[in-house]
This record gives sequence, C-alpha cells and structure tokens, in this order.
Amino acid sequence: MLKKIILLALISSIFLPFTAKAQTNDTIFKAKVIEVVQEVRKVDDKGQESTQQILKLRGLEKAWQNKEIIFDGPALNIEIIGQKAYRVGDKVLVTPNIDESGKETFFITDYVRAGKLYFIIFFFFLIVVAVAKKQGLKAIIGLLATFVVLMKFIIPRILAGSDPIFISIVGSLVILTITIYLVHGLNAKSSAAILGTLFSLIVTGILAVIFTNLARLTGFAQEESVFLINLGERALNIKGLLLAGMIIGALGVLDDIAVSQASIAEQIQKANPELPTKEIYKRAMKVGVDHVSSIVNTLVLAYAGASLPIMILFTVNSADGLTFSQAINNEAIATEIVRTVAGSVGLILAVPITTFIAIKFFKRKKLPSSIEPKIHGREQML
Repeated sequence: MLKKIILLALISSIFLPFTAKAQTNDTIFKAKVIEVVQEVRKVDDKGQESTQQILKLRGLEKAWQNKEIIFDGPALNIEIIGQKAYRVGDKVLVTPNIDESGKETFFITDYVRAGKLYFIIFFFFLIVVAVAKKQGLKAIIGLLATFVVLMKFIIPRILAGSDPIFISIVGSLVILTITIYLVHGLNAKSSAAILGTLFSLIVTGILAVIFTNLARLTGFAQEESVFLINLGERALNIKGLLLAGMIIGALGVLDDIAVSQASIAEQIQKANPELPTKEIYKRAMKVGVDHVSSIVNTLVLAYAGASLPIMILFTVNSADGLTFSQAINNEAIATEIVRTVAGSVGLILAVPITTFIAIKFFKRKKLPSSIEPKIHGREQML
C-alpha cells in the first residue's frame, strides 16, 4: 500500500511545478455581527420578502481586528433577499470602500462558511471510511489527488493560456492513473479501465467540438464567463473552457462505468477461461447495456439538477407563449443539450471500448479459472 502511494505521488509530483500564483485580497476581512441596530422587512406583490439592516460589526482580523464598524444597508440601498437576514453572532466577510471624499463605507459580501464546510467534508470522509474501510480511505486519497491535479495543473495551465481541451485530457489521464491504480490496484483490470476511459474521453472531446461548432456555441451563455475574459497571463479561450468542462464533467461517470465493465469481463474470463473472445464480449455487453441504461438517466438528471434555474426559466417562458423551437435557440439551453448528448454518447461508447480492451488484456495474461482447482481435485480422486 505504501509503495503504491509513493509511486502515485511521484507521478502527480511531475505536474506540481505548474502552479498558479496565489492571489489574496487584503481588503476583504472577517467580522462578527455584535448588534442588529435596525431592521426593516419588505414584501413585494409576489410575496418575495427582503430585508434592510443596519448592523454593528467587530473586525476579527487584519487592520480591523477588534474595531467596531457599521454596515448601513438602507443608506447603501442594499436589500437582503429571502427571509433569513444576518443575526448577532454571525461571522461575515466585509469589503471596505473609500469614496472621493475620503468617507469609508463597508459592504457585507457573504457569510463565513469555511468552518461549517470543513465539518461537512469531514463528515463525508467519516462515512466513506466507516462503510468502505480500507477501500474508502484509498478513495479519499484519490479524491484529494484529483483536487491537487485540478488546482495545481489544470486550472493554472488554462490561466497561463494553454489549450483547455488538451490540458483537460492530460489532467484527466493523470487523475485516472492516480485514482484507479490507487483504489483498484496495479493490475490488468485497472489498466484496461484507464485505457477505456481515456479513449472514451477523447471521443467525448471530439464530439463536444463537433456539436459545439454545429450549434455555434460561444461559451458566454453563463454570466461568470464575462468575468474570466481578463484573467490569466493571456486571453482565455472561453469556448475551449466550455469544452474542457464537458470533458471533465463526463470523467467521473466514465471512470465508474469503465471500472465496472473491466471487472465484469475479468470475472467472466476467470469463471470460464475456455470461452472464446466473442462469447465473453457478448456476455459482458449484456451487463454493460443494463448499466448504460441507468447511468445515462443519471447523467441527464445530474446535468438537469445543475441547470435547474435554466429549466424553470424555460418553463415560465413557455407558459408566456415561447415555443419549444425558440426556447432551445437560447444558448444557455443549447449548451446543456450539447453537454448532455456529448457526455452520454461518450458514456455509451465506453462500454464496448472498455470491454474489448479488457478482454484483450485478460486473454493475453491467461487468467486462471476460479473453478479449476475443484475440477483437478475430482480428477485426482477418480
């Protein structure tokens, strides 16, 4: 186990020099709400409730440590939408601003959630280890390695102006190598799953490029894309970023189905090594087809859940007389359609690709039959 971790750590360390420069915002600081000075609640015609507050805060860090400041929501014309407003004891992020006259005002940007999020992540890790034990611990190590590759290689390289599609495929290969070998071991099944997933990812990337060009998607359907234009050392390829997101988004599901399909082929081969390749492929595909039928629905629901606000907007607009043809012409909706179709096709093709590769691997290794010792035993008795 230790040797495997060291080996995989060495593989991942190749990419660690490609790090992004850490950027910190010294003006944003944490503060604590110590008093709600004034609060006004409003309800509009649709029943949507908003709140305006004047709050007294105490700085918790930097130059504002232990200093009392005032957040004046009404003066800044800031309304907090939703029933829940800030309460005494809440920790918040504050941004100071100095106008032309030298007057300093403070804006609350959000809650401080880090501590609670760390607890949620720890709870998740605890459940994984409690249920899956040693395998669960390996999976967590693989998850952390995935995060390192994303943050230390994929994102910095994209910010540096590298091609997002190429970087996403290379980064995905590193993630696959680390996670699959770590969790499932250095064996033929893992190698077959990695190759099957890689080929399927390449197909997904090619289809994403073709479909994106056919639909004439720009990548600017999401509002946050506008804020990415001037980031990085060079101008970011927003369209390429969209395609990279499609590839990485499909990676997790492809990983799952490839490992499962390689394992199925391995077990069939072990049960009867004398079966011809065609018959092993046929039997493994029967299980794979059932797997695909359920996973495709899972993938569609995952994308639908991520784009639920867009679907609600589509439903509302349809009720107002917008036709289906007019609605899907919206780039935000067209993007989700292309993302879903490209990922689903890559997922479907992962089954035959991985099955074929796995069978070739196992036939070459001539896996022993799981029932062979019993047969020999009977022959000896006779």
